[in-house]
Amino acid sequence: MNEQHNQDYYAANPVARWLALTSICLATFINAIQNSSINIAIPNIVADLHADAILVSWIPTSFLLTSVILLLPSGRLADIHGRKKIYLSGIVLLGIASALAVLAQRIEWLLFTRMLQGVGAAMTFATGLALVMSLFTSENRGIALGLASASLYVGLACGPLIGGWLTESFGWRSVFMFPVPLLVISFILISIRIKGDWKSDQQQKVDWFGCLIFAIWSTSLFVGVSSLPGLEAIILIMIGIIALIGFVYQQANSKYPLIRFKRILNNQVFSHSLVASACVYASNYPLIFLFSLYLQYIKGLSPVHAGQIMVLQAVTMAILAPISGRLSDKYEPRVIATSGCLIMFGAFAILQGSDADTSLYLIGGALITLGFGFGLFSTPNNNAALSSIDKSRLSIGSALLNLARVSGNMLGTAIVLVLVSIFIGDEKIEPVRYGALLTVIHWALALSCLNAIIGAYFSYTRGNIRNKTD
Repeated sequence: MNEQHNQDYYAANPVARWLALTSICLATFINAIQNSSINIAIPNIVADLHADAILVSWIPTSFLLTSVILLLPSGRLADIHGRKKIYLSGIVLLGIASALAVLAQRIEWLLFTRMLQGVGAAMTFATGLALVMSLFTSENRGIALGLASASLYVGLACGPLIGGWLTESFGWRSVFMFPVPLLVISFILISIRIKGDWKSDQQQKVDWFGCLIFAIWSTSLFVGVSSLPGLEAIILIMIGIIALIGFVYQQANSKYPLIRFKRILNNQVFSHSLVASACVYASNYPLIFLFSLYLQYIKGLSPVHAGQIMVLQAVTMAILAPISGRLSDKYEPRVIATSGCLIMFGAFAILQGSDADTSLYLIGGALITLGFGFGLFSTPNNNAALSSIDKSRLSIGSALLNLARVSGNMLGTAIVLVLVSIFIGDEKIEPVRYGALLTVIHWALALSCLNAIIGAYFSYTRGNIRNKTD
């Protein structure tokens, strides 16, 4: 089936595209819920596998780092060989890795399966949004992207709750087994309902040398930022910066580059969308991490109560994402997304003044407002970005959007680590340190306000997309 035949088939069979979207939402939900639920199971994994602290810290890191490294190669392979092929391969790999994790008797084996899961996640993340863009027309593309985003937020929100229940009821291995039946359903839906495939008509190759340089850059930067402060961390970050410069130079001279930097810079809608995404995610991470500490240490809440308050943001985001996506099908995405950034700025400003006496109702209301703003931003931003690029490069575009998200989270991580190092150091968070923790929160959220404003600027100045055709 060629491109026109694909469009004719889905125009005549609208149910097929919605069932395919269900599969994509399932895979996105699984990736999110598995990563967030496993953190709850870590103490039980430690007790069962007798793992040391260093190896245990790599349970979440090995997954995230592997997925970051392979995002761009997966996107490139999908554009060359077919998005459906790469997506289904990712689903299969996720299922196999999850089943193998259940058999782990040593922490090293579990880390190996987490890396396999990272490979599968990269393949599905790099192709998921691209498939949505290929399946849906501009009339209902926004709501489809919104539902995909909502499945991510629901997974993040439900992960700790489901992970805790599974671990307590059936043991930590059940956390890895839980996604397998859902992955089987996702695989069947895609296999049956997606006809044909989408790939470039031109003969191209993957720039594996560029992939190697990108791996060195992302690994050095990721591990360096995660290890701040310290001399080793600074050295790794410098290596990452040097590798990044080398990557940009190599890509400019490659016959088949992973990233066409000139084309991205010339595409103001796409480039500004990437920067806006990185800024917004960088602004949100400090709140997710620091306010869980604030609610438990300073407000004296239990982990369960604190989690119930923190989940307000994710639930609001999940509700708003499809609605804002639908709006972005009718109105300029930059207006909706920029409004979301400004609402986030207001919520951060309110939370920035939090202290020991701040009302929980005010905090809950601000978190709901923040989720409202984030929900208005995310889907229209993705819709604008992917609508502005050539259909033959949708997978690499999807991978770049995910890379911008991860880069924003890394920047947010660096902000928190540096502030904690300055104001708290390596001391335990005890009542005598609560004032220092509040200082960290105030500075971090002030920087979140700044990131939200920068995100609003790039969101608004990206330009319009309504004059573009499908």
